[in-house]
Amino acid sequence: MSKASKIKAFDPNSPGNAQAGIYGLPFTAEESDVVLVPVPWEVTTSYGGGTAKGPEAILDASFQVDLFHPEFADLWKRGIAMDEIPEALLEHSTALKKESAHVIDLLVNGGGAAKEKRAAKALHLVNGESKVMEQWVEQRTGYWLDQGKLVGLVGGDHSTPLGFYRALAARHGRFGILHLDAHLDLRKAYEGFTHSHASIMHNALAIPEVASIVSAGIRDFCEEEARVFAKEELRVRIHRSAELRREQFEGATWQKQCDRIIAQLPEKVHISFDIDALDPSLCPNTGTPVPGGFAFEEATYLLSKLAASGKKIIGFDLVEVTPGPQGDWDANVGARLLWHLCGVLAKANP
Repeated sequence: MSKASKIKAFDPNSPGNAQAGIYGLPFTAEESDVVLVPVPWEVTTSYGGGTAKGPEAILDASFQVDLFHPEFADLWKRGIAMDEIPEALLEHSTALKKESAHVIDLLVNGGGAAKEKRAAKALHLVNGESKVMEQWVEQRTGYWLDQGKLVGLVGGDHSTPLGFYRALAARHGRFGILHLDAHLDLRKAYEGFTHSHASIMHNALAIPEVASIVSAGIRDFCEEEARVFAKEELRVRIHRSAELRREQFEGATWQKQCDRIIAQLPEKVHISFDIDALDPSLCPNTGTPVPGGFAFEEATYLLSKLAASGKKIIGFDLVEVTPGPQGDWDANVGARLLWHLCGVLAKANP
């Protein structure tokens, strides 16, 4: 059956078919305009865990999302499909996380020569295999980009999109990153891990084509990161949550603040959305929650303003969604945020 025939036969008002693709849609990745690449990986997380299960949890929750969206009424007709979840990558992540625990244990608790030797061996292994993961992500996202698809990445922890950034750089040249997060993620090889989730923006700055990073919603960073953005003040712009709130308390509107944030971005933009950018009540099980953050509609308003700004959105990643031990609240929020991200990506690429 052709895509046109599937559109004609599909009822968007019916309950989501869990035997179909993400959001209950009937389209294959080859037929879809938007392809989502799942990366179930969380090797370097050291506080909360479980985000490697994020892609599957979002997929399961997606069937409860109504397909009609006032801003993107015909979004489903563009076709959205999730690439196959790579189970081998998930298993490898689980095994490597046990290795990274040796490194973290030594840093936190200390130890003798035997523990140091074991930790050094584990660190070498984790760093090497994390590079392999990065290369796989670059290859897989690059494959779909070369098929003319709009691509979004679904993590996994925040280390996962680095290969995607490299794929975008090779195909688009100069671009900026709108980085929504509670953390700056500018640490260099945090805890010794070259591909740490806390180092993703530091690693992104090493890509020459990344012209700028505009970070918003920030509530937590260290002195090392403060030195980095002081050094890179023309390339890294920071909008701390506390400063945004203070301005609002004194009369500033979110509309004007969004305009300022968007104006700092170049013509081409990738969106990197760590779910902990949101208020923790919306993502209580994410790995490193921080008080404060965006309400859901604040975040989606910024994304919609970006889509309407005339800038070209070239991709997005949604990371750190972590299913909880009870219920699927985090995944429910993640699935709805993912739908909005697909909408703004599609709208910016008619």
